[in-house]
Amino acid sequence: MKSQRGQPGIFSLRKPENATAELGISNLSLRFGGVRALNNIDLEVHTGEFVAVIGPNGAGKTSLLNCVTGFYRPQKGRMHFNDRDITHLPPHELVKIGIGRTFQNIELFPGMTVLSNMLLARHIHCHYGLGHAALFTAAARKEEIRHRLVLEEVIDFLEMQAIRKKIVGSLPYGLMKRVELGRALALEPKLLVLDEPFAGMNLEEKEDMVRFLIELNEAWGQTMILVEHDMSIVMSIAQRIMVLNFGEKLTEGTPEEVRNHPEVIKAYLGDAETV
Repeated sequence: MKSQRGQPGIFSLRKPENATAELGISNLSLRFGGVRALNNIDLEVHTGEFVAVIGPNGAGKTSLLNCVTGFYRPQKGRMHFNDRDITHLPPHELVKIGIGRTFQNIELFPGMTVLSNMLLARHIHCHYGLGHAALFTAAARKEEIRHRLVLEEVIDFLEMQAIRKKIVGSLPYGLMKRVELGRALALEPKLLVLDEPFAGMNLEEKEDMVRFLIELNEAWGQTMILVEHDMSIVMSIAQRIMVLNFGEKLTEGTPEEVRNHPEVIKAYLGDAETV
């Protein structure tokens, strides 16, 4: 992505190894007591891909994301990210290796400003200690400048200049969703996991979010996994789709292949004419 002055931005200049996002999920199973949330799920996501996971309510979509981001620990199966086994890593360790996330229910600090919420995401990139911070040494100042540059690029990209100093709790719901995306991007994630980012938005807000996600993928090369119920959006922006139903993987393929799959139509999409 380029900055407003036409120069390459922070994210577009990152090294190839800092953008590599190879996720492998094999034979993943998750149970809650007698309830089977996921059963022998396989999925691969490659660098630069935009993959969607769809299915009816209770299909296991968010459970899968919670496994990938460390909030749930599966009873069976393995997950690898860039050749590292991440099956049992906690969320804070996964963030450190490049897996960022937005949540279905907004998880922001409502009493803080937009900028303050986004600054919190930069803590994993802070390398100076308490002494440097207290004295605000040259090393600390240099690092703070880079943090601010990243945030400014994200704010410009998401068109949040006008709300940067506003209290998050005073914003409309759609803008809060945008701030949550901005905070996830401030992590500089290799893999961005999106749990229903369009939920609760009006049509105009959805159109803006679609535009942002497409540009993230095409201009920044951002690797993403999306869970979303709005099928018109999923079919228009995802490159590949996996379909879940009652914790089982029904199929996986391009939007066109999924749209016309008889089991998908039966389980989720309804009549083919309505898709």
